Amino acid sequence: MLTFFGERNRLCNSTSRRSFLQIGAAGVGGLTLADLLRLESQAATGSAKKSVINIILSGGPTHLDTFDLKPEAPTEIRGEFKPIATNCPGFEFSELLPKLAQVADKFSVVRSLTGVNEEHTNTQSDTGWSENTLRSIGGHPSIGSVMSKMWGPAQFTAQGSAPTFVDLTNVSRPGFLGQVHGPFVPDGVGRQNLSLNQQVTLNRLDDRKALLAGLTSVRQGVDSRGMMTALDSFTERAVNLITSGEVAKALDLRREDPRLLERYGVEKDQQNQRMILARRLIQAGTRCVSFSWGGWDTHGDNFNNMRKQLPNLDNGLSTLIQDLDAHGLLNDTIILMSGEFGRTPRINGGAGRDHWARAGFFFVGGGGFRHGQAIGSTNRLGEIPATRPIHLQNIFATVYKQLGIDPDTTTLIDPNGRPQYLVDERKLVAELG
Repeated sequence: MLTFFGERNRLCNSTSRRSFLQIGAAGVGGLTLADLLRLESQAATGSAKKSVINIILSGGPTHLDTFDLKPEAPTEIRGEFKPIATNCPGFEFSELLPKLAQVADKFSVVRSLTGVNEEHTNTQSDTGWSENTLRSIGGHPSIGSVMSKMWGPAQFTAQGSAPTFVDLTNVSRPGFLGQVHGPFVPDGVGRQNLSLNQQVTLNRLDDRKALLAGLTSVRQGVDSRGMMTALDSFTERAVNLITSGEVAKALDLRREDPRLLERYGVEKDQQNQRMILARRLIQAGTRCVSFSWGGWDTHGDNFNNMRKQLPNLDNGLSTLIQDLDAHGLLNDTIILMSGEFGRTPRINGGAGRDHWARAGFFFVGGGGFRHGQAIGSTNRLGEIPATRPIHLQNIFATVYKQLGIDPDTTTLIDPNGRPQYLVDERKLVAELG
């Protein structure tokens, strides 16, 4: 038996999970890594080459102080910041985002968002659905889990092997698709899974593989369907996922140019490591990377909070866009950024803004979309959409379509045997086309 494993860890929902990769014995849910790769072969329906980076702004960011300022509104509404021009005429947003203003032609912002519930979870940004929908069977899957289901849990490139879906901060859930299509979380335990157990040398690994090949050749004589050949292939891929080391390399920022780390502003805000890790993982073959950034539940002291957070987000996100572009990856990488809801137009007595699900923003960058625009608008006080209301699910439908997954025809079978559409609102956002 050959085993690669880490220690036990406990998820925030109190579910105990052992994050280990194992060949020749029971693994997660009784599945070995080779089993997961077999499932990949059975589930895959072909894949486009585009990828996703999903940035979740947990807590609910204020739309009025970021991408939808109202300079003509009364003082108690407009707040303390002014809009600035960008490199795209007519596309203005907060003065705290000057670096993003220089690359505004690389992204779009939906300002007329609808279909959002007042829920303090990441679910809506991750799936397009309320956390209460299909809750009894696990809820709807995240976009990364859908990609894993459609294309398989692992991707294989000329450089090596990589998980289809990586979650850097443990914010995503596979929903009713189950843990087979859950993300790889590269925490301390997860990183151990990317290297050989110290007791297993490469020579010993070669011996085990040779033994497996020998047993396979003996059994193939009585295997009329060629299943042993397939088993050998899947096991070989499982070994390659560990031994190629591409993901481990991607997660090692010591391999990155220190000047680029400085451009990302990693020393000013360690969260910006997630930005550069996302680019490195996409470059290594991962198809979806999700992570959270910041804390945006600004019921009090909203404006000082924005002064602390927005410049660092501006630095990291603008550099991510430029970095992807410099590596030739931006056109094939869709950058999503959203929060749980917007915040109240009227400033409260604590200089804060409270929950407000009737308006908000959704950021879409790269991915071959048409950019350099604000799509839709809210009324003069930023309370409700005034022009071109766009449902949250319409954005997800548009992203799925860009990925090569048709939201009009694609369904996933839930544990009750019922087909479930990826989203109910499937009209595409034409402005992005």
